[in-house]
This record gives sequence, structure tokens and C-alpha cells, in this order.
Amino acid sequence: MPPKEPPRRRVPGPARPARPRPASAGARPSRPAPRPAAKRTAPRPPARQPRTIRLGSPRPRLRLISLGLTLVMLAFVVRLLQVQAVDASAYAAKADKYRFQEYTLSAERGEITDRNGIALAASVDAYDITADPKLFTPEESKVPDAPEQAAALLAPLLGKEPAELAKKLRTPKSRYTLLARKQTPQVWNQIKDLRRVYGQKAQRSAGGNGVNLLGGILSEPSTKRVYPNGELAAGILGYVNAEGKGAGGVESMLDPELAGKDGKIRFTQSGGRQVPTAGSQGTPAVPGSDIELTIDRDIQWAAQQAITEQVRKSKADRGYVIVQDTKTGEVLAMANAPGFDPNDLSAANAASMGNAALQDAYEPGSTSKVMSMAAVLEEGKATPDTHVTVPNRLHRGDRLFKDDVDHKTWYLTLNGVLAKSSNIGTILATGQLGATQAESNRVLHGYLRKFGIGSPSGLNYPGETSGILAKPQDWSTSQQYTIPFGQGLSVNALQAASVYSTIANGGVRVEPTLVRGTKGPDGRFAPAPTPKETRVVSEKTADTLAKMLESVVDDREGTGTRAAIPGYRVAGKTGTANRVDPELGRYKGYTASFAGFAPADEPRITVYCAIQNPTKGSYFGGQICGPIYKKVMEFALKTLHVAPTGSAPARLPVFSEPTP
Repeated sequence: MPPKEPPRRRVPGPARPARPRPASAGARPSRPAPRPAAKRTAPRPPARQPRTIRLGSPRPRLRLISLGLTLVMLAFVVRLLQVQAVDASAYAAKADKYRFQEYTLSAERGEITDRNGIALAASVDAYDITADPKLFTPEESKVPDAPEQAAALLAPLLGKEPAELAKKLRTPKSRYTLLARKQTPQVWNQIKDLRRVYGQKAQRSAGGNGVNLLGGILSEPSTKRVYPNGELAAGILGYVNAEGKGAGGVESMLDPELAGKDGKIRFTQSGGRQVPTAGSQGTPAVPGSDIELTIDRDIQWAAQQAITEQVRKSKADRGYVIVQDTKTGEVLAMANAPGFDPNDLSAANAASMGNAALQDAYEPGSTSKVMSMAAVLEEGKATPDTHVTVPNRLHRGDRLFKDDVDHKTWYLTLNGVLAKSSNIGTILATGQLGATQAESNRVLHGYLRKFGIGSPSGLNYPGETSGILAKPQDWSTSQQYTIPFGQGLSVNALQAASVYSTIANGGVRVEPTLVRGTKGPDGRFAPAPTPKETRVVSEKTADTLAKMLESVVDDREGTGTRAAIPGYRVAGKTGTANRVDPELGRYKGYTASFAGFAPADEPRITVYCAIQNPTKGSYFGGQICGPIYKKVMEFALKTLHVAPTGSAPARLPVFSEPTP
């Protein structure tokens, strides 16, 4: 409704003169009073009208306020667009970072066992010892030298230098520092006991307000790799580094299978604590697979004891022993000396931490002659009874060749050439492989390759050498005549052993294997793939070679009589080669070796031994490696319950009648 108009104010007019009052009844009329003189009065000013207040127009102010509000709202809208659209993912990630906590769940590393399931490498509970450096500051600990005092207490338990620990405890502006990795539960229990003692001491002092000097020492659960048998098979197994990764041997070769797959857990946190009602999510860790090796722990022990003792007696640089199943190609033992203890790498010699049996390349010497004889027999160029006249010296190319011992002219059979390990006789025999020396070289090279020389063994072992075998057209003048008796080419110990396993297996080479299979987290065993087989020589040639190798051990004229084993027929071959010193790059010292298999009539086991640079006593392979072969072979035959031989050796002739 319209507003009421305000009441109008009445303005008073000029005053009217008073009327005379009438006389009362009976009163005498009186004379009228004289009329007063008129007074002059000033004119009255006109009355003021009330002032009307008029307000200014509100529209400009409203426009200004509206503009301000619009700008503020526009700023909010722009900011919201930035947060929710442009930078949404970045802000969401930042929020998750502080809202959610994520931890890695370490997978348990698989075991490595021997062929009978005996653990060679396993994982056990351990602790990483950590600390909160802030709790060791003077303000928190109330002790000016708290890091030094705590370090002095912890150093003997952790095996660390006190100065190193004190430096970590003084880490500025940090709430976390790692003092030691993978400590045993016993060490952590000792630290906890010590921390409890100092905690009780703090409660008794300063009215119960004392500070525990070790209150800032903490731990994180972890696992530690242990090797229950110490140095046994360390060269095969390798080791695990500080980060828990395989760093050598089988640990490195099969690290993906052994390591498994780490898991993760993610939960909501507030103030550093998990929110129970918010739940958690993640993926569980998948344990690593167990690896079952072909190694027999007991045979490995026997081989390692034997080679370690002989290397020590001979003051040699190193030595190795290979034991192989002739039928399956499985490696039953691979021992190195000197070795190392993977449980304590700080005390290990860097030069001994590999697997020299696979990583050393060296010239094999006379053990290689069996391949030359195999080529001669397989090509039909001679038989074990073929007469070979062996002079004291033989001039070929630019060199004058001789045997290990000076002798008058020998009248030998081809079997006798192998039995007496004649370099000259081997040169003469292989010279018959072709119409020319170049053709003979090509034929011999083909057989060497089929025996596996110059090629990887098939183990896929880290750092394994393939050896060296040049192409026949690249053989030097001297190599044409030295390669037949084992100089001028190089092998590793497993390659050398595999040659004899091939002969023992009827001329069929089976790729060596070191892994029998894997057992996954579900407990199922998956056998390793079947190894590749290659026919190298005929069964007839292999059988003939086995009989010829018996002469090396059984005949008194042979060079390997110290390898004889009562009750068993033994086939073997000695080797004594000039050795190339890897530091000098020239020949210095010798490589002594012995290779063979038993029983010769029904082969089951191959044993190969080599010793590098023996400097005390004999350096001949038959003298220092023959006894090792005997000791290891006897132990292996008994361990595998191989029955004694029931037949007599062939006893092929060694000497022949002089040709008229």
C-alpha cells in the first residue's frame, strides 16, 4: 500500500483581542474604561517550513558491489577449474601421498638344494638395524655426546666402527638412518636387551624422567641369505649382494626364478597411523621357486676336500675337479680351490669368488689327445694295433718337437702312442687325416668342434668361457702340429670333462646340465628341459677308445697307473701342458691334469682334475692329479652304489715290432 502522507502542521495565526465581560446584575454602570493606546509591534517573521531530506540514487553503489562480487566469484571459479580440471591428477596424487601409505612386501627367496633336497642356500629371518637421529640430539637426549656413547655400545654387536655409527647417528635433519643390514635375530635380541637395561636405568634416575640412550635404535624385518655348508659348492652357488640380488653363480643365473615377486600393501593413514576402519588393499608377495641342482652334496664334499689338499701341497695357484654322470650329462660335483665362504664375503679373496672351473680358459695338454685318436679311428686311418715309429725328435714346420722324456726310437702301436702320451706319435697319426696338412687340419677341426671345443657348454652360466679354437685356415705353422696334442687351443674344465663323458656314452655328447628342475610356490616340481644330444663318433670308435684309455691306467707302461682302482676297470688319460701366465702373457709353469671314467666296460661316472701352476713337488698330471682322480672316483662309485667290474681289461698291446 502507498505510504501515508505526514500530517500537516498548523501554523498559529495572530492573537485575537479579549472581549469585555458584561456587568453583573444590579451593579451601577461604570464609565467605560479608556481604550489603551495601540502598541506598535514588529512584524512577525513567516513560519519556517520543515526541510525535506532526499537520498542519493543507490544504483551506482549496487553496481560497484555487484562488480566486486562478480570478480570474487570469478576468481573462485578459475581456481576450481584449475584444481578440478587442469591440475586434478597432480592434486589427487599429492592428496594420496599424504592420505595413503604404501609398503613393499618382500618375497621370500627360494632355496637351492642338491639332487637329494639338501639345502645348499636358504633364507632366514633377519633385521635391518635403524635409528632415529633426532632422538640423539642434545635437546632430545639431554646428553651432548649421545651418538658417540650409543655407537660405542652398538659397534661390538654390529661389527662396525664406532666412528662410522656415530656419524650416522648425527645425520642432520633426518628421522631415519640405516646402521646395519641383515642382522641375525640374536643380534637384534642383544640390542633389545641392552636397550631395556638403559631404559630401566633411565626410569630410576632423574625422578623417572631420564632418557634411554638407546631409545632411538629400531629395526625393520628382513631376510638373510645363508649357506649352511660354508665353502661347499660356493663357486657354483655364487652369493647375494646387500640389496638381496643374486651377484654370482646360480644365484645370479636364476635370480628371477629365485627372487619371486614382491607384493605391496596400501592403507589409509592419519598422523602416521593406520586407520582401521578404512581397510587396506594390495597384492601379496609371491615366493621364489626352489632350485634343485644336479650336484650331490657328498660327492661335492669329497671332490672339494681332495683338490683343496693337493693345491695346498703343491703350492699351486688353483685347481678344479669335475664329476659328471656319463649317461645324463648331469654335473655331480664342481669343486674349486681355493674357495670362499659366501656367508662372510668380507673375508673372501676377490680372485677366488668366481667359478674357475668354468671361467678359466687354459691349454689342456695331453688329455686332448683322445679327440685326435677319435678322429683317426673314426676316419679309418688306423687301428689300435697300427704300428707307429716314434723318433726322439721330429722336425715339422719351423719347430723341432719332442716328447716329455728323452728316449730312443720307440716302436709303438697307436694304442701305445696314447698309453705313453707321445706328442710325436700323435702328430704322425693325425697327419694321416688328409692328403695334405691343410686337409688334415680341417678334418681334425671338425671333430674338435663336435666334441664341444670352442663352444659354450650349454649351462648358460654367468662368466663361462667358450675356450679358444681358431679356424683351421688361421692355424699358425706350429699350431698345425701342437693342436693335436693339446697346445694352441684352450678349454674350460667342464668342456674337458665332457669330452670323456662323450666317449663313455658310446660317442654321443650330452650337453652338461647343472639344474634338475624347479619347485614353484605351489609345490609342483618342473623338471629341466632334456639336454641336447649329438652323435660325435660311432659306438664302435667309442668302445675302442675306452679300451685304449684302459692301457694308460692298467698297463705298467702307461702314464696313469696311480689312478688305478682295485676292483674296477678304469679308463683315463694324463695331461701336462705348458701354461700361459695371464699376467705375463707368456708361457710360465704347467697345467697338470687327469681325465677318465669308470667302470670302463659299463661307464657311469667321469672325473676330471686340473691343477694350475704347481710349484712344489711334481708337476706331471699322472703324479699329482692321478691320486685325486682315484680318491674322488672311489668315493663316487660307492656313493652311487656302482657294482665292481666283473670282467678283465682288454690289455691292448703298447709296443710293436720294428719294421724291417
